Amino acid sequence: MKWVPVVLFLLVLGTSGYSQNEQQFSPSGGSFYFAWGYNIDTYSKSSIRFMDRSTDDYDFTLHQARAKDQPDFHDLFRTPISVPQYVVNIGYFFNNKRNLGIELSWDHLKYVVADNQMMHLTGDIRGVYYDQDTLVTPSFVHYEHTNGNNYGMVSLVKRFTLLRSTNGNHRLSALVKGGIGLLVPKTDSRVLGGHNDGPFRVSGFVLGSSVGLRYDLFRNFFLETGFKGAFADYTSAKVINAGRANHHFLSLEYIWAAGFNIPIGKK
Repeated sequence: MKWVPVVLFLLVLGTSGYSQNEQQFSPSGGSFYFAWGYNIDTYSKSSIRFMDRSTDDYDFTLHQARAKDQPDFHDLFRTPISVPQYVVNIGYFFNNKRNLGIELSWDHLKYVVADNQMMHLTGDIRGVYYDQDTLVTPSFVHYEHTNGNNYGMVSLVKRFTLLRSTNGNHRLSALVKGGIGLLVPKTDSRVLGGHNDGPFRVSGFVLGSSVGLRYDLFRNFFLETGFKGAFADYTSAKVINAGRANHHFLSLEYIWAAGFNIPIGKK
């Protein structure tokens, strides 16, 4: 990727002249930060249950459904920055001694169940019971959270300083984060010939943790990269009319981001 040489250059630049003087880097009062970045994702298989007993008559499950992400990086510089899979983080580090912080994050992932895959179908559809392997075509079921599979989370953050410069302008740190939040998708689905797209709604919960690296430069700017694992449980995703879907899965994000710090207090 084009950004890799830039990151490597900055890391090499920042490692010159490192020492143990932590107090020179940032204020004892802590600092706010903001970051924007992008992600690519992978998902575990899941069994998806579709139900509607009021506006239709079905309750069936598609077992071991395979899903993929949809990065939308093909025309990154000509589309709005919020079209690809992005992340937004707003946080606060309390002080330098403990290196603890709190973070609010919005991870915009996209989740697409692959069409035309063979899955085991169990349950009843309009009075007929099924327990068989079935080729699931879009005319039967198509299911995706592409606007998106959104994680709105609050997390605790722990920072471990690995390297820091004598002049206080550079620091390389490891970050560990863990948190909980809500799933807020805009689900696009086709079930038994009916189509529904949205609206955005709370449809479940998510638990997640991440590990990564942050390179702070000139006190006010930073680059960050890492991996984030999550357990997403969709308890009630909206499909056509009164229909609902539920399923749970594991996800793994690779994230890269850039941001800035707003120091509070004395240096």
